[in-house]
Amino acid sequence: MAAKRREAGGKPAAVAWHVPEEVPVAVVYDGLDHAIMLATPADLEDFAVGFSLSERVVDHLREILSIAIRQRAQGIDLKIAIDPRRLERLKLRQARRNLTGRSGCGVCGMDNAEMFFEPLAPVAATRRALDPAAVAKAVRQLADKQPLWRRNRSVHGAAWVVNDGAVALVREDVGRHNALDKLLGALVRQGSDLQAGFVLISSRCSYEIVEKAARLGVSALVGLSAPTAFAIRKAREARFSLNCYADGAIVQF
Repeated sequence: MAAKRREAGGKPAAVAWHVPEEVPVAVVYDGLDHAIMLATPADLEDFAVGFSLSERVVDHLREILSIAIRQRAQGIDLKIAIDPRRLERLKLRQARRNLTGRSGCGVCGMDNAEMFFEPLAPVAATRRALDPAAVAKAVRQLADKQPLWRRNRSVHGAAWVVNDGAVALVREDVGRHNALDKLLGALVRQGSDLQAGFVLISSRCSYEIVEKAARLGVSALVGLSAPTAFAIRKAREARFSLNCYADGAIVQF
């Protein structure tokens, strides 16, 4: 994309900027339209798995029978076949609501306000204390592990970090929830032990980020900005280690 770069005291200079794509991705289960998310059109199989699990459409990877990606003139259809029992459960949910999500939307289309306060199952006996040195090591690696962000400075990253601080896997998207779903889906597809590391996200952490991670069994997360008060309450409810990295230190909430 053509743009102009201007520095203090200098003249504008023409530059080519790699602008990220943000396209409608329709999530369709066995012909049943479920959600339309604005997302970066990459790693969509991972997104399909992560979204299906974190939104409780299915309970296990084995209940996803197939995934097909279909390009349309104005977006993408993500066609997912699931276990018939889960499809019937989804139909009951669909009778109550429709879900249309922006790239930054994590609560669009909820049935009612009470769903915000559904308890999370504990993910650990006690909240983990992360090693500050390991977190700092991961933060230093993150930018180098985000090829899209290095090109456009416009996307979020969600990283899986093993306990010594090495970044093992990263997924990117214009939406932070989408980036996390892509990461979680990739980890589940690989059969990763979700207790053997932690998630590092390049954004703030709101309550739905905690919910998505905790539902899949992740026990710790670090954000690069502070979490919301509701996210903190949900994390404590689940004995989930919620942290913010700032000024070379980690703060556990």
